Amino acid sequence: MKKILTLICTLLCANVLFAQTTFWIGDIQYQITSTNPAKVEVYDANFSITTANIPSTVSYGGTTYDVTHIGIYAFYNCSSLTSITIPNSVTSIGSSAFEDCSSLTSVTIPNSVTSIGGYAFAGCSSLTSITIPNSVTSIGSSAFEDCSSLTSVTIPNSVTSIGERAFWNCSSLTSITIPNSVTSIGGGVFYNCSSLTSVTLFNNITELPSYNYSNYSTITCYGFFENCSSLTSITIPNSVTSIGTEAFQGCNSLTSVTIPNSVTSIRNGAFEDCSSLTSVTIPNSITSIEVSTFENCSSLTSITIPNSVTSIGTEAFSYCI
Repeated sequence: MKKILTLICTLLCANVLFAQTTFWIGDIQYQITSTNPAKVEVYDANFSITTANIPSTVSYGGTTYDVTHIGIYAFYNCSSLTSITIPNSVTSIGSSAFEDCSSLTSVTIPNSVTSIGGYAFAGCSSLTSITIPNSVTSIGSSAFEDCSSLTSVTIPNSVTSIGERAFWNCSSLTSITIPNSVTSIGGGVFYNCSSLTSVTLFNNITELPSYNYSNYSTITCYGFFENCSSLTSITIPNSVTSIGTEAFQGCNSLTSVTIPNSVTSIRNGAFEDCSSLTSVTIPNSITSIEVSTFENCSSLTSITIPNSVTSIGTEAFSYCI
């Protein structure tokens, strides 16, 4: 029995060691992830790489492997990389796979990819547009954060979840549609998207959440649309029940907003510094107006507060001159 157990352990250990084997082909390094079936992931790349044409299969040691995954940090900080070809064999793009590839201008994601990891394209400051295929079901946190040249994104109906800060600081993004398929969306998704003029939100989203950053004893909130200074109007769908902290703070071009009866909670500072907002109708579903909700809404001339409201927070209408 001991001999059998020893043999099994030896075989398992050998398999693990083999699965961690890496090898280079040109400027790209691969790691074996499976021997039966034979699969590899893109593991690393030379920092000086300028063009990456990833093949669907690679050969090593007499075995042909399918390239099925672009691993975490695979092309991280490859600042000279300008273009990449991803084959249909790839099913996922790992976290930070292309983070800080500041010269990357375009990417075509094949229909085989089902998930885009967190920070996958964060800091790709030259990336101007991207089409996400119908195969993708999830977009990770901060996936396109700081893509400051990104002007357009197409999100397909296959996507069900979008992580927090996904389009954070995409300052050139002008319009976006969040499809009906999305049921989960993270906080601060469009924070500081200062060129965003048009947003379509379909039913299924229940909250416009903030992103809360904790630094020891201090918590800083970043609103869902905070500092979207070009946003002039928005329709909040009937599925939304909560408008998060500072959701529209600093949206100083926002002139009108319709708050549906589904909303039961408007958090602190939700419309703070919306200096062009002229009128607001609060639905009967609201019971309290929280701290600084409409602070510095200097163009606000009228507001209707329903009988359902029982409390108004500190500085709720401060400096509404």
